[in-house]
Amino acid sequence: MPGITRKELKTDNVAEGVERGIAWFEAHKKDEVRYGAVALAVVVLIFGIVVYRNHEHAGRQQALAQAIRIQETPVANVAVSGQTTFPTQDVKDQAAIKAFTDVETKYSGSDEAQIAEYYLGCVHSDMGKLSDAEKNFQNVANRADKNYASLAKAALAELYFSDGRFDQGEKLMKELMDSPTVFISKDQAAITLAKHYIGRNNAEARKLLAPIRDSKSPVASIAQMMAAQLPPQ
Repeated sequence: MPGITRKELKTDNVAEGVERGIAWFEAHKKDEVRYGAVALAVVVLIFGIVVYRNHEHAGRQQALAQAIRIQETPVANVAVSGQTTFPTQDVKDQAAIKAFTDVETKYSGSDEAQIAEYYLGCVHSDMGKLSDAEKNFQNVANRADKNYASLAKAALAELYFSDGRFDQGEKLMKELMDSPTVFISKDQAAITLAKHYIGRNNAEARKLLAPIRDSKSPVASIAQMMAAQLPPQ
């Protein structure tokens, strides 16, 4: 498959994916502990394209692609003709963990290994194994290049927010605002931080959202929606 350019990564399609992720969160507030993985669901789509960029890395890419296919396979207790499914979520989770762990171990140090460990963090987060998820995200944040690291930092920040470590989450999101990447723009980081300020520090939330909602940013509509939720000054 062809590669993807920085310009393409910043299109409205990516922004719309982020918006869908935030909308999902708003509809599932009780699942906040799992948001570290879900809020960045668009990352799954980005990764599915980005890793296929150099044909000489076909072996690593194929292994990662197979692991991703496992992660995206639906769960159904009744067999669906012509479609691969897992009988239970637990069976799927265990298969995904094995597949991503194999990639991370076999191709240690490669981009594909870092992506696999990011996915491991997502799976562990969805399973409620937050200490394992934190370790996975922290490893990627510390070892991967700045683009992949930024994704892990954003997921790690959401994990911190979800279990009450607000100061740590705030620190990471501010770092991402100061050092945006092709995956996490300054506006996206600001919107995430503003979401967690709402109800806690509404003045700071307004401060972050104001320049975005009045701009031509691909995520301006999200900022407008969030600003509308703030109480009157």
